[in-house]
Amino acid sequence: MQVILLQRVAKLGQMGEVVNVKDGYARNYLLPQGKALRANEANIKSFEAKKVQLEAQNLETKKEAEAAGARLDGQTFVVIRSASDAGALYGSVTGRDAAEAADAAGFTFKRDQVVLDRPIKDLGLHTVSVVLHPEVTVKIRLNVARSVEEAALQASGKSIQELAAEAEAAAEFEIAELFDDIGAAGNDE
Repeated sequence: MQVILLQRVAKLGQMGEVVNVKDGYARNYLLPQGKALRANEANIKSFEAKKVQLEAQNLETKKEAEAAGARLDGQTFVVIRSASDAGALYGSVTGRDAAEAADAAGFTFKRDQVVLDRPIKDLGLHTVSVVLHPEVTVKIRLNVARSVEEAALQASGKSIQELAAEAEAAAEFEIAELFDDIGAAGNDE
């Protein structure tokens, strides 16, 4: 199916281009989202009449997205989740979780604007992309932790696995020291 793009669509084309796409992609995504029109004579004439207005509107929304992106870029948001001792989450962190964490911090974007390269299924710091406009993408960091204190430790650069190993080593040292003291007490008698 041939469609006229009403805005830039990644990996497809720029605004105003007539492109061939599969029927399902056009019917189920491009047309309902208002990103394209069917390429027929009436729609082509209608698009040409509105082209200047659409370009001005696109430029305005791009400027707003760039301003919001400048504030948002590089921000870190804390997401509290329950996890195992090894650091594996019971579930995963989604785009909705990222949007809610940003909303709590005073930033606003929709969950469908969050692009996860891979599912977040473990504790730690994760970098995520947020598409504010088809031409404006920023990176944010999600600090996934079990508690606020743990998030602060992760932010300082320590991983949960390192902290668990340190705690285990300290416990083993205390036990060994206790047995040394008991053995030394038995030798004194």
